[in-house]
Amino acid sequence: MYFSRSAPLCLLSFTLLLHIVVGLHPLFHICSSLAGNYTADDTFDMNLNKSMGSLFYKTPPTGFGISYVGKDPDRVYGVAICRGDVSSADCKTCVVEASSEIRKRCTNNEGAIIWYDNCLLKYSNEEFFGKIDNRNKVYLYNINNVSDSTSFNAKVKELISGLSNEAYLSQLMFATGELELEKSKKLYGLTQCTRDLSSIDCKKCLDGAISELPSCCDGKQGGRVVGGSCNIRYELYAFVNA
Repeated sequence: MYFSRSAPLCLLSFTLLLHIVVGLHPLFHICSSLAGNYTADDTFDMNLNKSMGSLFYKTPPTGFGISYVGKDPDRVYGVAICRGDVSSADCKTCVVEASSEIRKRCTNNEGAIIWYDNCLLKYSNEEFFGKIDNRNKVYLYNINNVSDSTSFNAKVKELISGLSNEAYLSQLMFATGELELEKSKKLYGLTQCTRDLSSIDCKKCLDGAISELPSCCDGKQGGRVVGGSCNIRYELYAFVNA
């Protein structure tokens, strides 16, 4: 069983998530409390439709896409990113689902974000490209604890820190890896940034997420810090595609 909670910068909301997610169930979503509202069929709504259509087209080939449609004050900025190990077909499926679901969950809201296992999609009436998003963040963690939290936490930090150093230097800003534990067990990890960030800001975002692990996931068998610009994850089982 997994537990999720929003980070301190977000409105508090609690929900239980099954570890095995059936279909394309979202991990979490946030409707911006700072953005304005639009009405059906107005200029912003039409620009949002075009932005979502652009992301359908741009994202699957490389796993990342951005869009900006229209003129202020109705301009729409959008971004979508798929997990680095996801196929183009699965990426497209996730982005299509995300663009539909985010509009259902954040009806008439001019800013929103939604996360899935395979992708993230975000749009806003304010430009956010190249900026670290510290506002939208959620913690997910396994409710089960390890027996030796001190040793385990050190192993988690060692693995995720190493993957952070790999990710910010890679073209895809994505890295996965594993670390041997005692009794033939392994710890698996993932780090990823949205590719609108610079390498320096990617590292800064990932380091910030790593610093939150003690308060988020202390001694938990699995955990994630999932943000609008980067995310980190660790588990005691392999969770990425080979």
